[in-house]
Amino acid sequence: YVQDKYGHDQVAQIITFGKLQARAALRDVGRVLEMPFGLVDKLCKMVPNNPANPTTLPEALKAEPRIKQVMAEEPGVDRLFDVAMKLEGLYRHASTHAAGVVISDRPLEQLVPLYRDPNSEMPVTQFNMKWVEPAGLVKFDFLGLKTLTVLNRAVEMIHHRDPGFDLDRIPLDDPAAFELTSRGETVGVFQLEGSGMRDMLRQMRPDCFEDIIAVVALYRPGPMDNIPKFCSVKSGAEEPDYLHPCLEEILTETYGVIVYQEQVMQIAQVMAGYSLGDADLLRRAMGKKIKSEMDAQRERFVQGAIANKIEEERAEYIFDLVAKFAGYGFNKSHAAAYALIAYQTA
Repeated sequence: YVQDKYGHDQVAQIITFGKLQARAALRDVGRVLEMPFGLVDKLCKMVPNNPANPTTLPEALKAEPRIKQVMAEEPGVDRLFDVAMKLEGLYRHASTHAAGVVISDRPLEQLVPLYRDPNSEMPVTQFNMKWVEPAGLVKFDFLGLKTLTVLNRAVEMIHHRDPGFDLDRIPLDDPAAFELTSRGETVGVFQLEGSGMRDMLRQMRPDCFEDIIAVVALYRPGPMDNIPKFCSVKSGAEEPDYLHPCLEEILTETYGVIVYQEQVMQIAQVMAGYSLGDADLLRRAMGKKIKSEMDAQRERFVQGAIANKIEEERAEYIFDLVAKFAGYGFNKSHAAAYALIAYQTA
C-alpha cells in the first residue's frame, strides 16, 4: 500500500544486523572445531538465557560453576570458550527489521545505499534504524495485526444483517462491553486474553474506555506493581495520592498513579516550568539513566519547582518517583490505539 501511494523507489524496509551472542558463538565455534554436538549443546544450556539483557560468556563463566567443571574434565572446552569470547558481539548476519519502514520524498538511492533481501520484494536500507533518521529519512513502524482481519470479517458478516453498520461509529460507553471485560470473559479479545490479564480485569472492573487504556499500559513488567493501588483507589477502598495539589488534574484519570509517559512530561511542565519539548528530553534522559544527564535534569527540575513555590524536599521526592517510573512507562497514544482495538473486539 505504502509503495503504491508514495512510489516503489521511495519506500524501503530497514536492515537489522544480528550479533553473535553467547550461545550462538559457542554453537558456531563448536561446529568449526568439530566438537561433539551433545557436549556443545550441554554447555550452551548452562549459559543463562535472558533475551531482554543477554548474558555474555565472561558473565556466564563467573555465574555458572558447572562450566568450569566441564572445562576441567573435557579437553578442548577451554579453547572453545577462548575463541567464542573473541567472536562474541561481532555481526553474524543481516536481516530485515520486523516493522520498520522508511518513506522518502525522492528516490531512496539518492540518500542511502540499498540492499536486496532475498526473501522480500521491497528494497532494504543498508543503514540500520539508528542511522536512517540522521540520513534524512522518516521512519515508521507498521505492525500487522491478525485481529484487524478478524474484525474486518466480523463486520462483513454483520453487513448481511445490517448494511449500515460502521465499526468506527460504535459508542465507546457500551455497558455490555464493560460487563464482559469486568467478568474477565476476554479469551479471544485483543491484548486482554492472558490469564493474568483476566484476573486483573476482574479486580479492576473497568467501566469506561480510559480504564481499558490504563489496563493495556499497566499490565507489563514494572507498572504491574501499581495495579493493586490503582484498583484500590478506583474501588474507593483507598484515597488517591496526587503528590501535590498542582498535579491533581494530571493524575485524576489514573487515580493518583503515574501510568503514562505523557504524564511524566505534563508533571515537568506544570510543576517545574518545562516546555513540552524539554519535558520529552527529560523523559528520554530518565529512560536512559545516564547519571550526568540525570543530575543536570534534577537540578533544573528542583529549581523550576522552587520557582513555582514548591518545597525543595517535595520536588526532590517527586523527581525520584517520576525517574523510577519513566524507565518503564508506556506511551498513552500507543496504549489508546491498542485499547480501541481491544474494545472493538469485546
